[in-house]
Amino acid sequence: MIFDEISLSIQQGKAKDARRLIEDALNQNLNPKDILNKGLIRGMSIVGEKFKRNEVFVPEVLIAARAMNQGLEVLKPALVANKIEPIGKAIICTVKGDMHDIGKNLVKMMLEGQGIECIDLGVDVSYETVINAILEHKPQLVCLSALLTTTMLYQQEIIREIEKANLRNNLKIIVGGAPVTIDFANEINADGYRADAASAAELAKELIESL
Repeated sequence: MIFDEISLSIQQGKAKDARRLIEDALNQNLNPKDILNKGLIRGMSIVGEKFKRNEVFVPEVLIAARAMNQGLEVLKPALVANKIEPIGKAIICTVKGDMHDIGKNLVKMMLEGQGIECIDLGVDVSYETVINAILEHKPQLVCLSALLTTTMLYQQEIIREIEKANLRNNLKIIVGGAPVTIDFANEINADGYRADAASAAELAKELIESL
């Protein structure tokens, strides 16, 4: 089945094959939503599961994500034409004072692999920037990364300021990063925490679907 071939091309990071197979699927008048869910997202989900089990590592995830993004370029016009929307929208960033982005980038790839649109604010991000992005993009989810014990407290600051601005309704917040724990997440009133990118994406999907 061509959906299995598309999934495999993503898992193997074969961007050219992914593009060609998606073009073939579209030429066969297959449903773009099925191509997305049964091909692209399924392939990236399998990569995520393997990453959780340490069966693949960061380079393989990056290559798979590149293949998925190239496949999406081919598929996107058909998705737009069929008015197929992402399952939700997330703002993602590394918080103020912290310049680390590998973990954030991995989570972003996994979120996109779950069909979640991502607005990436980058690194060293202030609460003002997060609040302005919430007002502009109206996401269902905010993802805050911190890789230093000195910056993880700024996750709390951002959550506090979001609440002060009365923007917490219909908005879920998840936190992550090497020093972060589930106890800390609970303490700062986050909606969740996961230790790895694939699990974080699964949690993100659950939280968005719960709204």
